Amino acid sequence: MTLTRPPHDHAIAVRYQQASAEVRALQRQCYALATLRLQAAVDQAGGGAGLAIVSDIDETILDNSAVMALAMHHDGMFQNLDTWKLWEREGDPHLIPGAAEFFALADRLGVTIFYVSDRFEENKLATIATLSRLGLPQVRAEQVLLFGPPKAERRAAVERDHRLILQLGDTLHDFDGAYAGAALEDQHRLSLDHADRFGQDWIVFPNAAHGTWMQAELRPWQPA
Repeated sequence: MTLTRPPHDHAIAVRYQQASAEVRALQRQCYALATLRLQAAVDQAGGGAGLAIVSDIDETILDNSAVMALAMHHDGMFQNLDTWKLWEREGDPHLIPGAAEFFALADRLGVTIFYVSDRFEENKLATIATLSRLGLPQVRAEQVLLFGPPKAERRAAVERDHRLILQLGDTLHDFDGAYAGAALEDQHRLSLDHADRFGQDWIVFPNAAHGTWMQAELRPWQPA
């Protein structure tokens, strides 16, 4: 016997992402750990010169739960790319707790920051404006790398001129290209292969509202 996700599950996920105190605590915890790892890497290197951080944007730096909540009231809107493009241009996301302090510290330490996201390249100026309005540092066109080449290629471009010391994201393909398009069982296998990186140079943020796991079948307990 298997159970699939009831239709209301996504609303529950969005409510958790937007309203729970637990998700805010987890986000702060991620940035607290990232701060420790950042400071240790810079201390070990004797300074931030030549070092880089790669961070995803959505649900890692920016909270987009408002547009998720909007979509819950309009059937099919969540999968409508035009809605997301409009949000990129005109939406008013806010920073996830801990983001401002973490990126300000990275900037003070002389670490180069790259914002690597699958936001639309056509909205790059709007994304830069949003990040700048929210006070994030080093928001320059050459450091905001949006949808086009796979994220793995964009990370590789960063590593040509920098030593990558820390990656932040909310989906596993934010960290390694092998996860992109991989079946769920393969993602679990890859996570075991990379177990030593989580909490070290890979910091994963909670996102209950998006992921390939959303279509997975539930496996209930079978009482005798």
